[in-house]
Amino acid sequence: NPPKGSIDWSPIVSGSLVKGNVGQNITVPCFYPVKRIQDITSMCWGRDSCPASKCYRTIIWTDGWKVTEQYNSRYMLKGNLPMGDVSLTIVNAEEADSGIYCCRVEISGWFNDRTSNHKVV
Repeated sequence: NPPKGSIDWSPIVSGSLVKGNVGQNITVPCFYPVKRIQDITSMCWGRDSCPASKCYRTIIWTDGWKVTEQYNSRYMLKGNLPMGDVSLTIVNAEEADSGIYCCRVEISGWFNDRTSNHKVV
């Protein structure tokens, strides 16, 4: 641990560790702030760490209001999307579902996207 009073300059990567069991449903948390209707925005979930833009090995796309693309019926968003709850639910988890997931919320402007990496074990 760094001595008291010193500053830890390590980069902050938003994310979480989610533990689950094979055969269960696993929810990977992801939220973004929605204060007014203009804040509602598109987002994607993908496998592996978040790339520079979009999602790699995309699982789900939303337009902010509803899921627009879904690549596997076991991956779903059950939260209230327009309220900013874009948590991913993995239904009937399999061993192969373990790994890193990227949640990317597309905020307009350069490099404004909110990204978080989540490890599922």
